[in-house]
Amino acid sequence: MKRLKTILVVVGVIAVANIGVVAINILQNGIGGWNGKSVDEILKVEANMATVETLDGLSKAEVMQLFYSAPAPDFKSMKGEYKAKVLPLGIQAGMASFYTHNVFGPGRWVGKAFLPLEDNKGQGYNIFSTVDDGKETLHRTRKIDTWVSKSEIDDKNSFHIVYAAYNGGLVHSMHDEVRKINDNLYLGMGYMAAGGGSINPAPFILYQQPSPWVGPDKE
Repeated sequence: MKRLKTILVVVGVIAVANIGVVAINILQNGIGGWNGKSVDEILKVEANMATVETLDGLSKAEVMQLFYSAPAPDFKSMKGEYKAKVLPLGIQAGMASFYTHNVFGPGRWVGKAFLPLEDNKGQGYNIFSTVDDGKETLHRTRKIDTWVSKSEIDDKNSFHIVYAAYNGGLVHSMHDEVRKINDNLYLGMGYMAAGGGSINPAPFILYQQPSPWVGPDKE
């Protein structure tokens, strides 16, 4: 009985600590929603001049403001394979990065791919990299559905990436939203039920001109 009580206390402490970390991560996004600044004002350069390095220089709160300010991309323009990168921001950044590169797929997460099928309905997949004896192999898996509609983060439209139809476990509830900075740079916010949902998104970027659609691996 004493051992059980000790285990329950430890579990309780871990749960409370996790809630505290999530709360801090949410607060690091800033309070009050969009402050009205334009994309150019937040970036301190014109949007069409922004690069991956430009976003690397922003705080978590500034990245959140950038998401609020940026528009959704044209749905049919999102076509092909894009390079991707996690933005290491916030107290949960290490945890998010570890999950993305070690648990989410069969290797390091390096990209996403999209294919519009109808006016506002498409599909896609994620791209992972593994290296064996110096040779890189790309894995195209974790399939997704895509569309443009109102965001769950604010009142604007987003390009939505939804995993529910093809994935189980924690990934079943995963949901990404993407907004456009310029033709070579897109800002995404990813969230899942286990992390608090859309009130606690993790930022990532899609960048460079897309390469042709290849299609998901056979499963």
